[in-house]
Amino acid sequence: MSDNNPPLSAAELATLRASITDWAAEAGFRQVGVTGVDLGEHEQRLQDWLAAGYHGDMHYMAEHGTMRSRPQELLPGTLRVISLRMDYLPPDISLTAQLSDKNQAYISRYALGRDYHKLLRKRLTQLGKRIQQAAGSMGFRAFVDSAPVLERALAQRAGLGWIGKNTMLINRKAGSYFFLGEILTDLPLPVDDAYEQDHCGRCTSCLDICPTQAFVGPHVLDARRCISYLTIELDGPIPEDLRPGIGNRIFGCDDCQIGCPWNRFSRHTTEADFSPRANLDKASLLELFAWDEATFLKNTEGMPIRRTGYENWLRNIAVALGNAPHSIEVAEALKNKRPLVSSLVQEHIDWALQQQAGK
Repeated sequence: MSDNNPPLSAAELATLRASITDWAAEAGFRQVGVTGVDLGEHEQRLQDWLAAGYHGDMHYMAEHGTMRSRPQELLPGTLRVISLRMDYLPPDISLTAQLSDKNQAYISRYALGRDYHKLLRKRLTQLGKRIQQAAGSMGFRAFVDSAPVLERALAQRAGLGWIGKNTMLINRKAGSYFFLGEILTDLPLPVDDAYEQDHCGRCTSCLDICPTQAFVGPHVLDARRCISYLTIELDGPIPEDLRPGIGNRIFGCDDCQIGCPWNRFSRHTTEADFSPRANLDKASLLELFAWDEATFLKNTEGMPIRRTGYENWLRNIAVALGNAPHSIEVAEALKNKRPLVSSLVQEHIDWALQQQAGK
């Protein structure tokens, strides 16, 4: 991966590792850890999860063979993975008020601002170049979760926290409202101790609170029942038996994090780019259902919400309106939108109208 410069000594590598912590903080990351490429039991857990079909239509999870659990296959020559986390929860943002009012639209809090992929990848690349310059030579690549990387497993191995029963990485001092990113490198940096403790104990709050009972058991999520999967990843109709559980969640779900006691220690972000855009942290379902495609594209430019597409956006809101309290206004909005949309959305509108009529 790198040039034929003399390798750094152990002392030089240790000094560089200390500098990486400082540089990462300057780049807005709250914590950084370094691990090797062996993910041990995490590889078998992934294979078992895929074999059970819990990934649903996320076929990309089964692609690339063992590359997802073997970073050295993703980037040949990789010796270390630098794992970093960045908080994303904006200050003064409500996690429950919008969720409890069924006429309001709830969007997962990570998705309210700028697309984190772009921001993190830029910061990680800049950090990688800074390390490269200090090292004299270094091969590296920066990744944010769009690449086949087991980021939570790597973060656990790098000492950033433990993987909770809700499958999220949890940190005792920061909860779980943070993004993860990685720098794969051929520098033999000193590694940090893996986080081997599990502080979930007997708590099952995250499992119990799940609106669609998506957890098969502790640490095992059936994505096919998960609201994040249903509202973001799934194309086509949402299974009818799962629609009532979706409530007013139109893009993602935070319930298993909201229910986690460790998130009382979560910290707010200092990144202005993660602040809510287009009033999406306070918008009503009817307001968003009224958007035409041009408005949707304009208001979600540069945001994670773009990923779902306009058709699925309307599909999701139609389900949420079906779950909303009965009102003439909701029924009229559904009827008026019906002639203007695809057959997929029409089917969800018809279901929503039936729900409204039955209240």
